[in-house]
Amino acid sequence: MELFQTYTDNLAILAVKALIEEAELTPKPGLVDKESTGSHYDMSIELMIQSARSLEPAFREMAKVSYGRIPSQELREEIAAIGRQGEIDMFQATGGVNTHKGAIWALGLLISSAAMNRRETSLEHIAKTAGKLARFPDRHLPQQITNGKRVKEKYGVNGALGEAQFGFPHITKIALPVLYDSRSRGIKEDLCRLNTLIALMASLDDTCILHRGGAQSLAATKELAAEILLLGGVWTTSGWKVLEELSQFLMKCHASPGGSADLLAATLFLDHLYKNNMGDFTAIKNYSLIRK
Repeated sequence: MELFQTYTDNLAILAVKALIEEAELTPKPGLVDKESTGSHYDMSIELMIQSARSLEPAFREMAKVSYGRIPSQELREEIAAIGRQGEIDMFQATGGVNTHKGAIWALGLLISSAAMNRRETSLEHIAKTAGKLARFPDRHLPQQITNGKRVKEKYGVNGALGEAQFGFPHITKIALPVLYDSRSRGIKEDLCRLNTLIALMASLDDTCILHRGGAQSLAATKELAAEILLLGGVWTTSGWKVLEELSQFLMKCHASPGGSADLLAATLFLDHLYKNNMGDFTAIKNYSLIRK
């Protein structure tokens, strides 16, 4: 029983840790960080951190109900119900501002999968199991038209639902490889993570950008992000110059790569799982930093 509680508690702790690390990564084009609110006039770094901490109970409950189970219709709907309560907690913490709705979806599925596969060391397997769970429909989903649904119908993109149902390919095929390749070059960690975000932005049909800026803004964002990668990444002088250009562009069109940010947080969560060898958790360092 003690191992079960330690494991499920730590999954929630790592998810919150990943959200805070994503928020604090600086600078991020169009996103809230420690120096700027990006394209979000209703958010701040303090609000993002407060939001992340408010989600720990929901994440812990998702881990507990998923522990040792297999993907099923019943589990899918249990996770969805907990996620909706997590959204309520988030909105209460932020005064009604949507800070992490997309992250609740992605991290919730991955937490559930990690709890199901508690001794599985393959991150790709965890992502695939999360995809299996996501493919079960949520029969209790409130019937409402969201910004994400509007964008998917208008532009014909997969969105967060498709990304999850396909097993998070942008995480397993792009983000994690770029993160590990960047680290292999001896680059400081913040730049490795920033390069990972740029790689996601270069590839993802980000519905947050489409919602705020339309197809032209998304195309320009992907083009500038791809240019940064072609120039060698954000740690090169030329790459950093284009990064600044990308930031200015997103501010000008009031667009934000929120979908890419959610996937970066999910990537960091899986990376932490790998570092902690899954089922063999020890005490998480800097625990107090995210539990104040």
